Amino acid sequence: MARKSMLKVIILGDSGVGKTSLMQQYVNKKFSTQYKATIGADFLTKELTLDDRRVVMQIWDTAGQERFQSLGVAFYRGADCCVLMFDVNNAKSFEALDTWRDEFLIQANPTDLENFPFVVIGNKIDVDETRRAVSTQKAQRWCAQKGNLPYFETSAKEATGVNQAFDVIGRNALQQDDVEGFDQEYPDGVDFSQYEQERSDCAC
Repeated sequence: MARKSMLKVIILGDSGVGKTSLMQQYVNKKFSTQYKATIGADFLTKELTLDDRRVVMQIWDTAGQERFQSLGVAFYRGADCCVLMFDVNNAKSFEALDTWRDEFLIQANPTDLENFPFVVIGNKIDVDETRRAVSTQKAQRWCAQKGNLPYFETSAKEATGVNQAFDVIGRNALQQDDVEGFDQEYPDGVDFSQYEQERSDCAC
């Protein structure tokens, strides 16, 4: 019987940078212009094959509002990869990446702090170039200073760069999952939809 490995991915970033939209675009190929803030945390799952291995990626979309950050500990634990996300048109959201990264390392407390896989995403590149507040070079410099973290620029609205980013996210998560040895496996045929929370499409 074929078995599937479960990979847990956490997306962190300020409210409004497009975390929910990115997740919805990747998993459901949907985008909505309606904004609705995520309350606490939510997740979607996507089955895929990475290097001839069948995996289920469980992607957690966490609230960017400070009043919900206390919920983070339970959601961060057991993560195989952390996505740090900002809006390229919002300098404040980029400046907050250090805080989100530190928060994750404290709450998740991974075995190897130095080598835990982070992937950085600059979203909303579809917006008018004249409104851009964070250059590609600036973001790349930050990633280099943090240990040469992978960096992608995306448009959740137009699906630009989304699959490419999640391909690297998935591979890094799978590698981390193997290192940690906490692999969760599920027999083929398990219906993961029962674990997913119903929600309306939104552009959080």
